Amino acid sequence: MATTKERLELIENALLVLAGGAATGPIAYDIGRRGAVATGMTAGRLALGTPVGQAALAGITYDQLVREVLRRDRAAADEVGTDNVFAEAMRQLPTPIPALPGFTARAAVGPAKKIRKKAASKYNRAVKAGMAAVKSSKFGGKKGKISNARKTFGMVNKVVSTVKSGAKKVPTKGIKGVISRAARKVLK
Repeated sequence: MATTKERLELIENALLVLAGGAATGPIAYDIGRRGAVATGMTAGRLALGTPVGQAALAGITYDQLVREVLRRDRAAADEVGTDNVFAEAMRQLPTPIPALPGFTARAAVGPAKKIRKKAASKYNRAVKAGMAAVKSSKFGGKKGKISNARKTFGMVNKVVSTVKSGAKKVPTKGIKGVISRAARKVLK
């Protein structure tokens, strides 16, 4: 059975591998001999393949490291026979490992930045106006409803595109006339 020092070294090396650093000792030898993929499968299928798996594996490894340190310090306190050594060891616990990218706490990051909504293009606004005009007209279904939204959307796109390009003459009557009038207001 491995000594406490060897077990701690193995755990520390595993943490280095998870954090992306260079590993030394048996783990580095294992990766070099079998490859990173085979070693990752040994640690748990696909555990190293995803950020969530890496974070979980790092948390488990860190937990093992803390337990080993506490076990070592309790043994040292039992040898000395006082609680002062244990209290001193508890104060000198290792600091937590840095969080993996994308797994930082919201408080550590700071207030959430407001994301500005992307501005709609003139074409998209013209399509929206055309759909609204069709909906409020007597064409394409009852007033306030569109009977076949998919067909109507295709027609609105074609008419708005024609109005925007200016290449063809757009009808002024019927559903296409309603769409073209609404689109011209936006595209002018």
